[in-house]
Amino acid sequence: MAARAMGNFALSRLRIVNPRDGWPNIAAQRAAAGADQILESAELFDTVEQAVADLTLLFATTARAHDQAKPVVAPSDAAVEIAAHVANRGGVGILFGRERYGLQNEEVALANRIITFPVNPGFASLNLAQAVLLIGYEWFKLSTGGALPFAMPERSEPASQHQMEAFFDNLVQELDRVEFLRPPEKRETMLVNMRNIFTRIHPTKQDMHTLHGVVMAIAEGRKGPAKGGVLDGEQATRLRALLAEHGQAASPSDSGGTVRGLARLLRRNPTDAERMLWQSLTRDRRFAGQFKRQTPVGRHIPDFVSFVHRIAIELVNPTESEAIVADRVARRSWLEARDYRVVEMRVAEVERDLEAELGRLEASLRQAS
Repeated sequence: MAARAMGNFALSRLRIVNPRDGWPNIAAQRAAAGADQILESAELFDTVEQAVADLTLLFATTARAHDQAKPVVAPSDAAVEIAAHVANRGGVGILFGRERYGLQNEEVALANRIITFPVNPGFASLNLAQAVLLIGYEWFKLSTGGALPFAMPERSEPASQHQMEAFFDNLVQELDRVEFLRPPEKRETMLVNMRNIFTRIHPTKQDMHTLHGVVMAIAEGRKGPAKGGVLDGEQATRLRALLAEHGQAASPSDSGGTVRGLARLLRRNPTDAERMLWQSLTRDRRFAGQFKRQTPVGRHIPDFVSFVHRIAIELVNPTESEAIVADRVARRSWLEARDYRVVEMRVAEVERDLEAELGRLEASLRQAS
C-alpha cells in the first residue's frame, strides 16, 4: 500500500529494511494495485544504517517528539527543503517506521529533521501508507505547481443577448399556454424572477440550444388527454359526452368522482376555441380578472363563469350528442334558477370572428349590471 501511494505521486525509489514477511511477497504485490515496478526495483537492507548511508539529508516521520533536539517541520516545509536539496544533486531520504509502533529513538537519531503531521493530538497515529501518501502529496504538489491532471472541457462561447431573448420569448409563450403566469397582477414580477434565474448562470450558446430543446419537448409532449395539449372539436365533444353521461349523479366537488376527473381533462386540454376565448378574457381590459375557466358552480361546471357578474359562458361544439345537449339544458336551467345568465357561443363563430363574440359578451355584461 505504501508502494501504491508512492506511485500516485511519482516516487519510485523504495528501500526496505529487514522485511518482516520476506521478499518478494505476493501479498505486497496484490496490495500495490499496479505499482509492481516500484516493488520489483525495491532495494533491501539488513539495517537502517545501511539503508541511509549514502544520503546527505534524512527526514524521520513520527507522531511523537522522542525528546530529541532537532528541527521539526511540517510535510509542506519538508517538501520545499527536499526540492532544493535535490536540485543541488544531494541525496534525500524519508524514513518511515513500522506499521505497529513506528520508529525507535535510535532510528530517529539518525535523521537531520523530524517530519510530523498536523493531526488530532488525541488520535495522531497514521498507518504507513497514509504517512507515505501525505509526504508524497506535498512533494508532488510543489514539484508540479499544484497543476491538476485535467480540467473542465472548454465550454462553447457565451450566449448573446439575442439568443437569451429568443429563448425567453419561447419559454413565456409556452407558459402562457398552460396559464402559469397568474394571477395577472404578479405576471411581471414572475417574469423578472425567471429571467434572473437564467442570467445568473451565464449560459453558453450550447446551453441555450439545450434549453430550447427542453421547452419544445415539454410543449410537444403535452399533446393528448391530461397532458395540457390542445384537443380538437371531436375529442372535446367525446369528453363532454362522457361528462354529461356521468354528471347526473356525481358532484364536481367530489375529488374522487368521475365528473371531476373528466372536467380536469377538459381543463388541462382546452380546444383552440377555448384557448382563444380564455386568452381574450384574461388580457382584454373589458373582462380581465372577471372570469374563471372550468370552475364548479354548485354541482355544475360551466366552460367560463363570472361570479362578479353572475354570467356563465357555454361553448357549443358542432355535432353534439343528445346527452350533451340534455346536460347543457339541465345546467342552464339550474344556473338560471340561481340568477345566473347563460351566454352560449358557438365554437365556429368564436374561431371565425372572436371580436364579434366578445362584443356580444360585453353587451351581456352591461345588461347584467
